[in-house]
Amino acid sequence: MFDPLIARAGLPAAASLADVVDAVHRIPFGAPSVRTAEGTLAEWRGTGATKHALLAAALRRRWPHTEPRLVHRVHHCPRDRARELFGEPAARVLPEDGLWDVHRYLTLALDGRRVVIDVTYPAMPGWDGASSMPVAAEPGTDHEAGPDADREKRVLEAAHCDPAVRESFLAALTASLATA
Repeated sequence: MFDPLIARAGLPAAASLADVVDAVHRIPFGAPSVRTAEGTLAEWRGTGATKHALLAAALRRRWPHTEPRLVHRVHHCPRDRARELFGEPAARVLPEDGLWDVHRYLTLALDGRRVVIDVTYPAMPGWDGASSMPVAAEPGTDHEAGPDADREKRVLEAAHCDPAVRESFLAALTASLATA
């Protein structure tokens, strides 16, 4: 996944770890028609799940010593918080009590510690190459993913999320961020 990613991003073969993280971070937010890392690479848009799957695959290929690990956070986003973060159009599609969701980010090993990387939204601050980034989700319960991260995310979503609300919010959020 590394070579196709740097080619698509216009990065040199000797791109740094921070350059690659930044390139994935800059991919526009939006669900690709095939919700996979490959779909994100092909369409150059992605969700938190697909962008982090792409980044993890690239890091495993080029910097395996960083030991990228996908993490799923089960969290609740109240409507007023969604309004504050994403604007009225995105918040409007949520029910009165808000949205339960499963957000994906990753951690990597850097200088003997785990560092949080969250490249979901391009408008959020980028990575400084050393510190943890803020997770682009409300506080919640984190679940480190195993070998089948997509299946594990679907299980968590089935247990915690209303799929109709989730899809409506994703569509409204994508539209809102496209005009921002």
